[in-house]
Amino acid sequence: MSLYQRLLSKTSFFLIAGPCVVENEAITLEVASTLKEICNDLQIPFIFKASYRKANRSSIDSFTGIGDFEALEILAKIKAQLQIPVITDIHLPNEATLAAKYVDMLQIPAFLCRQTDLLIAAAQTMLPVNIKKGQFLSPGAIKFAADKVKSAGNTQILLTERGSTFGYSDLVVDYRSIPTMQQFGYPVVLDCTHSLQQPNQNTGVTGGIPQLIPTIAKAGIASGVDGIFIETHPNPAKALSDGANMLPLNQVRSLLTILKKIHQALNE
Repeated sequence: MSLYQRLLSKTSFFLIAGPCVVENEAITLEVASTLKEICNDLQIPFIFKASYRKANRSSIDSFTGIGDFEALEILAKIKAQLQIPVITDIHLPNEATLAAKYVDMLQIPAFLCRQTDLLIAAAQTMLPVNIKKGQFLSPGAIKFAADKVKSAGNTQILLTERGSTFGYSDLVVDYRSIPTMQQFGYPVVLDCTHSLQQPNQNTGVTGGIPQLIPTIAKAGIASGVDGIFIETHPNPAKALSDGANMLPLNQVRSLLTILKKIHQALNE
């Protein structure tokens, strides 16, 4: 059974989780190992996520990565050592073939979800493609992004809700978007951490409301979402990217335990 086919199982929601970006091998391995253990215990299908490079940062001074090949090698090592699937995001069409040599799934960032060349390049790797719905896009309009991937002969598509722009410096989640996007026939994921970002801060560093991650996640499971996306770090205050909206690693198990109970109650 392929990775994508396993994600279609309704016995449990699946989890896409990890640090925002590869900071170094030690932290990346620590997060991946901990998440694997938790998901094995709770029988939750798991895909490890970390960006090998961050192209969309608020400030020119923001951390973007340790180097493409160095980060991709770490992801490949974690994939092989822990025997877990790995996803990373890409930003330009020529990155698709490169990243596909190291990971099991490609992710299209929200700001780039309409970039035709990027979507088709990702599709042509024949890996599953997770398209994050742009903050500026209605849930119905994400179908056209999925159609671009499908046009290249790849139907292994996931769609991710990550909040919609509300004013200049906030996001809101419209839970109606979950069934709306599910009607296109693809698994739908709720990004519980980026949905709580507070962008466009005058400091040049994106803010967030991480204390509401459990609220967003529980509502998502209750709404019937297929998967949950969480960025997590052993010490979010010291994370080099998106620390303001990450879940502390030591809180992941308790949250997933609650989410599992909600999912089970809804499917009894």
